[in-house]
Amino acid sequence: MTVKALIFDMDGLMIDSERLYFQAEREIAAKFGKQVKDETLWRMMGRKPLESLEIYVREAGIPAAAAEILEMRNGIMLEKMKHDLRPMPGLDHILAAFHGKTKLAVCTGAQKDFLDFVLDKLGIRGRFDVLQSSDGVAVGKPDPEIYLTTCARLEIEPRDGVVLEDSANGVLAGKRAGCYVIAVPSEYTRRQDFFSADFIARDLVDASGHIGGLSEPNPF
Repeated sequence: MTVKALIFDMDGLMIDSERLYFQAEREIAAKFGKQVKDETLWRMMGRKPLESLEIYVREAGIPAAAAEILEMRNGIMLEKMKHDLRPMPGLDHILAAFHGKTKLAVCTGAQKDFLDFVLDKLGIRGRFDVLQSSDGVAVGKPDPEIYLTTCARLEIEPRDGVVLEDSANGVLAGKRAGCYVIAVPSEYTRRQDFFSADFIARDLVDASGHIGGLSEPNPF
């Protein structure tokens, strides 16, 4: 294939945030005297925030509206990320390996405010050509809309884009868009089903090596 762009998911792929989301969502459930199953948290991954929390309140039996829980979770997550935001292993490596050689994009189910916070906190905003949050799409992952939108903004055909994802929902979205998809499971997603991924990497360093073997990335 011709690699014209790398498209990165953010939560759980670029940053160790699934750990923080799990903590926040369990804390919220406990405030209502409820517990939430891992399977529910897995189903939420990658989706637009409100869509994911509609699943959450329904399956955990939370007696509140999804919009109310979203506001509560946003506050908790911002505090956690201010003090405990960690890049995933290999992030600096893969960005250094491909920056300036091919287009780079972030395509996240998170809100724009969170995307901006993460990029500025890590000081990596300038590495990316396109930043796509869930705010700009009607339907979240596993629907392909967000990846199709990102490819259009990158001015590439989906078949020329390599998607990196940590969740099953994200992998499905990338494949349905027609991209080549590399799954990089985290501690919180490794038990999910990645049957549709083109390659499953151990980490971002492993993913970087695999991408290098696909083709020489074309200059843009």
